[in-house]
Amino acid sequence: MTIKLGVVMDPIGDIKFHKDSTLAMLLAAQKRGWQLHYMEQGDLFLQDGGCYASRRQLEVRADETDWFTLHDPHTASLDDLDVILMRKDPPVDMEFMYTTFLLERAEANGVLVVNKPAALRNASEKLYTAWFQQCCPPTSVSRDQQLLKEFLNTHRDIILKPLNGMGGASVFRVKLNDPNVNVIMETMTDYGRQTVMAQRYIPEITAGDKRILMIDGEPYPYALARIPAAGETRGNLAAGGSGKGVELTDNDRWICSQVGPSLREQGLIFVGLDVIGQYLTEINVTSPTCIRELDSLYNTDIASQVMDAIAARLDAP
Repeated sequence: MTIKLGVVMDPIGDIKFHKDSTLAMLLAAQKRGWQLHYMEQGDLFLQDGGCYASRRQLEVRADETDWFTLHDPHTASLDDLDVILMRKDPPVDMEFMYTTFLLERAEANGVLVVNKPAALRNASEKLYTAWFQQCCPPTSVSRDQQLLKEFLNTHRDIILKPLNGMGGASVFRVKLNDPNVNVIMETMTDYGRQTVMAQRYIPEITAGDKRILMIDGEPYPYALARIPAAGETRGNLAAGGSGKGVELTDNDRWICSQVGPSLREQGLIFVGLDVIGQYLTEINVTSPTCIRELDSLYNTDIASQVMDAIAARLDAP
């Protein structure tokens, strides 16, 4: 029986061919003979308690000038799909939340959703680290500017970041006595109306912000160290960082051992951990990237390993 795989993603025509991990997964699934069905958030709808979508059959190619073909849309229940990849990029706003609730109706009728919708809601990419504080740098989460200033006074050099961003957007490094402290905190917290995360600055960022890929709770043995550009604090590739492949250290593997069982238990099959120096800083569960970069460096096929994990859940070839 042919496996039917649906994907919910941002517009496929707008992706960056050389970097897109979702495309890598779709290529790996198609190589297995799985049938692909494409959806964007706005295509999903609920009708009498069932989840439906205006969806299109999809074909993908490893061709940077012509990487996909979409067939005519048709409206159908999601219940006839075997698995759905939820790969919509952040921000994790209310529309994202609503999408997880819709997908949960399909899940209730036997469709495997990767990653699990309830876990996408519960495992906030920044806040989820609080469950593994033994792995993390000193951290404070608040919208109270006085509390954040006290954290700064204690640690003297900190990182401030929004809870729902991606790619290093709106991440600030703030030092004690910085003349812009007040305006940065006012802007970040929207004058006390928006909660933010503060972490002690980790000097080892100069050696890279490592992205470690976790597949069903187990780490891929190499990470992509995203090294900040000159004059930058952020290592994110979207912020101009450069990628370097590195083997996982003993400490990296220890962090993975602390986090992995919880990921597996919650149905978070594909996850990206961010590690700077000795510390876990983020757990990326929505649409983790870096498959293509690591494949290029190590001549591997990480997406096929992800499909193996999905096939094991489906008990499929």
